[in-house]
Amino acid sequence: MSDDENISAWTERLLREAPSLPPEQARRFVHELYFAAQRALDEEVWQADFERDE
Repeated sequence: MSDDENISAWTERLLREAPSLPPEQARRFVHELYFAAQRALDEEVWQADFERDE
C-alpha cells in the first residue's frame, strides 16, 4: 500500500469516528501523524544501525 493509500484509509477511519471533523482537517492531521511516525521509525533504525556499527 502506498503512502497516499494509507493516508486515505486512515483518514476515512478517522472521519467515521469523528464525522463532524472537516475532511481536509482530518487528512492534514493523518498526513502529519503518518509522516511523524515514519520519521520516528527511521530514527530508530538509524540509531540501531549506528550502535551496531560501533
